[in-house]
This record gives sequence, C-alpha cells and structure tokens, in this order.
Amino acid sequence: MNRLRKLLCIVLAVSFVVLPPSGMHFAFASAINLDATDVEAFLDTVIRQQMEEHNIPNLTASVVVDGEIIFAKGYGYANYETGKPVDPERTLFRIGSSAKLFTWTAIMQLAEQGKVDLDTDVNEYLDFEIPNHLEYKGRKDDVEPITIRHLMNHTPGFEDYMSEVFSISEDSLIPLAQHVRDNRPARVFVPGEVSAYSNYGTALAGYIVELISGVPYAQYIEENIYRPLNMKNSTFRQPIPDELTENMSKPYRYLNGEFVEGKFEFMTEPSGSMSSSAVDMAKFMLAYLQGGQYTDASILMPETVHKMFSEQFTHHPQLDGMAHGFIKATFNGRETFHHPGGTMLYDTGLYLIPDKNIGFFISHSGGNVPINIEIFQGFLKRYLSAEAPAILEPPVGMEERSRAFVGEYYQNRRSFTNVDAFLSLMFGRILVETDENGYLLVANSGETHRFVEIESGVYSNLQGSSSFGDFRTIAFGIDSLGKTMLMTDGPMSYSKAAWYETSGLNLLMLIAAVLFIIASLLYWVIRSIINKIRRGKTQNAEAEAEAEAGAHEGAKWAKRVAVLLGVLTLIFMLGFLVEGEIDPVYGLPAQAYTPVSTFTLMLDLIVSYAIVITTLGVLVFSVISWIKGYWKLAGRIHYTLFALFALVLSWIFYFWNAIL
Repeated sequence: MNRLRKLLCIVLAVSFVVLPPSGMHFAFASAINLDATDVEAFLDTVIRQQMEEHNIPNLTASVVVDGEIIFAKGYGYANYETGKPVDPERTLFRIGSSAKLFTWTAIMQLAEQGKVDLDTDVNEYLDFEIPNHLEYKGRKDDVEPITIRHLMNHTPGFEDYMSEVFSISEDSLIPLAQHVRDNRPARVFVPGEVSAYSNYGTALAGYIVELISGVPYAQYIEENIYRPLNMKNSTFRQPIPDELTENMSKPYRYLNGEFVEGKFEFMTEPSGSMSSSAVDMAKFMLAYLQGGQYTDASILMPETVHKMFSEQFTHHPQLDGMAHGFIKATFNGRETFHHPGGTMLYDTGLYLIPDKNIGFFISHSGGNVPINIEIFQGFLKRYLSAEAPAILEPPVGMEERSRAFVGEYYQNRRSFTNVDAFLSLMFGRILVETDENGYLLVANSGETHRFVEIESGVYSNLQGSSSFGDFRTIAFGIDSLGKTMLMTDGPMSYSKAAWYETSGLNLLMLIAAVLFIIASLLYWVIRSIINKIRRGKTQNAEAEAEAEAGAHEGAKWAKRVAVLLGVLTLIFMLGFLVEGEIDPVYGLPAQAYTPVSTFTLMLDLIVSYAIVITTLGVLVFSVISWIKGYWKLAGRIHYTLFALFALVLSWIFYFWNAIL
C-alpha cells in the first residue's frame, strides 16, 4: 500500500528523455564545414541559450571528428559554493544509462575471447537459475532460454520496475550478486519478440562479466576499458573514489531563484552508475569510430565494432531498432548510434555517426527538459543538414484500416506482477485516435501528431518535434500475449489496453470510490454526533423508529465495520498526501529514493489487507440488511452503494497488485 501511494505521486513527476523523429526520405546538403572554431562558436551560443532558458547549472560537452577531439568545454560551475568552473577534462558528471555501452563493450570483449557466446542460454554463465517459462497470470508456458543477445537488444521478456531505481543512501547499496537474485523481475514475454527496455537485463549482463572475468564489474571496466583508453577521470564506483572526489560535479536544481544542491545518487553499477568527464567520453567515442583503436591501444577488434554498429533487432523493417547495445536511430536523415542516460538530477546523451566519423557527447545536471537532444539536433542541422521529407498522400482505404488501431496503449517496459503496474495508468501511455480523413492522431507526452499510412499497419509521422519521442515511424502487430502492439524505433513498444485496463476508467473508479467511502464516513460521524446531542435532550423520533425496527445488534455491527473501512481508507489517503509529497530537488516523493522503515511497511501491509477484509464484511452486511430490514430504505441503498464502491476499491488494489 505504501508503494501504491508513492507510485500515485511518482507518476505526477516522472519525465523521461525522448528521442526526436525525423522525415523518411532526405536529400543531404552540408551547409557548413565542421571547423573547430565554428563548432565552438556555434555550441557556445546554443548551449548558453539553453542553459539560461532552462536554468541549467552546469554542463559539459565534447565533439570528435575524423579521429580528433575538435571540441571539449565545460559551462557553469561544478561547485557553486566554491565557484569552481566545469573542466571538460577533469569534471565528472553522472551519465546514467549511457554507461550501459561500457557493459556491452565488456561483453563483446569476452565474446572476442570465446568466453561467452551471444546466443547461449544465460543460465550457462550464471550461478543461479532463471526459469525458462513465463511467470504472469498463472502462465507457466515453457519458452526459449534468454540469451545475451536478448539482453543486448532489450528483448529478454522481463517486466521492469520503475520505482526505487535510485537512492541517496549508501546503505541501500547491495552487491551485484545479491541484486540480480533478490530483484529478478518476472518473465512476461517470450524472449526475442517484444522490445521492452530493461535495466535488470543490463545488470544481469554486468554480473556475467563479473563471473566470467573473476573480478568485480567496476574493476573489470577499469582494467579493460579505462586503462587502455587513458580514461583517468571515470569510475563506476560508488561513492566516488577519494582520488576523484574533488573532480565530481555537484548536481543542482533551480528553485525559487537559486540553485539548490542535490545529493549523490546510488544505483546498480552495470546499468548506470558511471561518472565521467567530457574528454574521457570523447576518447571512448574515438575508439568506436576508429575500429576499437585509440592511439596505440585497442579495446575491440574492427570486426567487432562493425558488428556493434549492425542492427540485430527491429520489430519492422521500416523501424530503427537495436544494434549490439547501441540504439539505432535516424536523426536529421542520418543513421546514428546512440544511448541517452538520465538520473534524478543528471541528463546525458552520446551520439555516433560512423559514416561521417562524428561523435557528440553532452551531460548536465538540473534540467527537466531534454535539452541534450535539442542541442544535438541543432548541431546536425548546421553541419549535416537535410531537406524536408517528401509529402506523403493517404492511400485509398486508410480510414477504415486506421480504425482498427484506435485505443489506449501501455508501455511494455512496466511491471505486470507488483504494484509498480499502477504506473501504467499515468506514465508512458499512448492514445491513438483517428480524424475524419483516417489519419492516426497519436498523443504522447502532451503532444498529438498526425500519422499517414505508408503500408499496411505502418504509419509515418507528418510532423517533427524533438520532444515527441521515438515516433518517426510506427507499426502495428500482435504481442506474445495476443494484444495489439504499437511498435516504435528503439527499445520500446506499447500494447493495447483492454477496456477494463484503461486509465480513464480506473482513475474514475478509484476517485469515485475513495470520495464516496470517505464522504460516507464523515456523514456517519456527523450524524452520530448530532443524534447524541439530540438524545441528550429528548428521544429522537428517528431513534425511536430505529429502536422499534429492532435496532438489531447486526445493524450496529454493520455500521461499525463500514466505519472501520472508512477509517482505513482515510488512513490510506492521508498516507498518500503525507508520504507522497514531491521533493522539489529530486522531483519524486522521498520514499522513492530513501529506505522505508519496517514499521511503515508493516503498517501499510496491515492497512491494505484490512481494507479488503472489511470490504468482504461490508458486502455480507449489505445483503443481510435487505433480508432483515436494517434501517430505512434510503439507509439500505446508501449502505449497498458503500459496499459496491468498497468492492471497486478492493478490485483496483487486487488488479494493480497493491495486494498479492
């Protein structure tokens, strides 16, 4: 129950970095040469403008072209208290999920050595077993084993938990070996069929690196990637090692006219704990753009790098999919391999355009908007510009075919088996409608775009917006659970909600149930007080009638059970309001990133099950009240409605896994 209350507030604050669409067919026209002086002047202008507009406290960026670092610069202050400026070579920023590229690099190193095979069951490398069957809604269907390739392209079929990803308490850290055992998500999709971004999948790959290499994950990265590339200002370790502490940037959020400092964030190592500088990340980009080579060192063979830049999974030929760890995308008409990263306080982007030998890295703290992609898009438009896409005309019969895809779609990167599933009601939803001409109207993140059919089940975005996400093209199919699936570029997909799963219906039922139950509680309490006052003066006529009707002991207990249910519901709502208050610095309730006490967990468990148990009691008494004639007709109707709303509330708790 505590997690349900917390999730209700998390969804109000969670935002994610989304990737921009671009047109389908481009003719290229490079307007300006990639000159270091021009690049610096251009990025200085764009970055400072974005930082001022969005109150960004600090930022670092680097650009590599044709084997050289042509730009590396820091902006703002790494520490506002001391006035220390950002140094692109030495100042570390948290790079979030962009760090996953180091996990996949490590995996490919081991593959080169013949120590792992991308298509072998991961259980062959693990010291615990992942069952080879589905684990959702009682399904135990045997399925193919999960392989490392599935982990790399985010198709292992795991559900994903979106709360408790970050923490500001070092005490929350547990060894990687314990994390992959204790926090293993359920298998809900057949592997290799549904794209659903998975932090756990990357953590599992990192653990395989540990087991195969025989050294801790962070140490392996230091010895096999950092050292060859001379990345002296990078680490996966948490907290930051003493020798790098002075170089770690401070994260800030702009509040009430000033920058407020946030604390260091802890997270699972292989999926996002890395801190690095712009120059160190430039070295990493150069290695990939030069066939795994940097100066005299090598981290991968050229053929392996070539494989890393080859697409290994996509839902449809018209969609950009996943390469080996890199996300394949089309930005401004250019084939790009990239990986964004985000924490509560930092946002990062790494972009490689291999055919032009260009790499772009950017990271900052304190922003709530995807300025990284805005800046990268501006860079592309200046130096690798493209003409507008051709105008696409709707084919005959589009209107009728489009109607089949109308509905609400939920991210497949979500929980299916615990209370995190409740996030689906408000986070990552896609709403698909049609207009009078059959164009699809797709609503995502507060924007609605028009799509035109380009082939059966495939639609192209007629508009462009860097905040609209991976929606250059969308395609429709069927997921492994038999639901209509909306597929996009990158490691995300969405499945259509059944009518009883839709957010509108569930939120309406939740709000109505809570309001009716609490209003009834207040009515009974107030009425009881008034009756006591009246009885103190004279016997109330209604009280006499009730006494004549029997004033059954059962009627008294019926009211007592209903009042108890009302009190429990009130406790739930008060807990939601108190515990769910959004922290303005981290953008989440405190319980999303701090440990919850055992007492609170036990109290919430008791309250959640007590609501369900008392609901059963209320339902029984509602039937008895009609049989034995408790109260007047209006009273019985009210009690019956109370019971029905209580049942609705309990059903929501059950369906969205608030009780198990």
